[in-house]
Amino acid sequence: MASGEVRRNIEYGAAAGQSLRLDAFLPPGAGPFPGAVLVHGGGWVSGDRRWNVEPLLTPLLEAGLACFSISYRLAEGIADFGAAVQDVEQAVRYTREHAAEFAVDPGRLALVGESAGGHLAAMAALGEACSGVKAVVSFYAPADLEQLAQASKFIPEHLRRAVRGSPFESMVLERLRQFSPARQVRGGLPPFLLIHGTADALVPFDQSRDLCRALRKAGGECDLIAVKGGVHGLRRWESAGLTGYKRLMVDWLRKRLG
Repeated sequence: MASGEVRRNIEYGAAAGQSLRLDAFLPPGAGPFPGAVLVHGGGWVSGDRRWNVEPLLTPLLEAGLACFSISYRLAEGIADFGAAVQDVEQAVRYTREHAAEFAVDPGRLALVGESAGGHLAAMAALGEACSGVKAVVSFYAPADLEQLAQASKFIPEHLRRAVRGSPFESMVLERLRQFSPARQVRGGLPPFLLIHGTADALVPFDQSRDLCRALRKAGGECDLIAVKGGVHGLRRWESAGLTGYKRLMVDWLRKRLG
């Protein structure tokens, strides 16, 4: 990791009685730096802000980006699903409001998420609360949740059971549609970079391909990096030596964040 300052366990807000926390990783130098809010994966029900996104820290810090890796509310049931989008929005607001503390340029912020965190980052970028975000990088993220609920083991089993055979099935499916980035695309969004392994069995590569098509159809900018042979998870990519995406990601962010 590039030498710089690390500030851990910072409270950035609260929701439903829970303290929301982040770790800040600052590159060396005086700044102001562009910043990236990092959102970990874990199927919305697990995951860790320090472990899941660790492979991204070194390339981002070496490129001169300050990184803010966040925790968020984990879903215990279908009623909680999607609440964490508000937490991501709150983290973006906190970063902007405390930009001077971290020597960050509040006008040069990106959202970076992996897996379920990529979904949350995309959904936050779709809302007005994050309208100032300049770029979104999403790794192997679910884009059409209704489709995944019916066809993939990525959706946690207790959430899948809520879909199958329930008298509220139509309501559940409608909620999944509402939280599906591919179905909520609109004009005026920031540029998206989607990075996805072609051998992903949990979230099929087609999820990112279809989201990219939808973004472009709406007049937006979207680039898609296919990691050939990549399965699901940054750590697995590290083990397999599939790390070429890092340079491409950094180059893409530099162009969008200046």
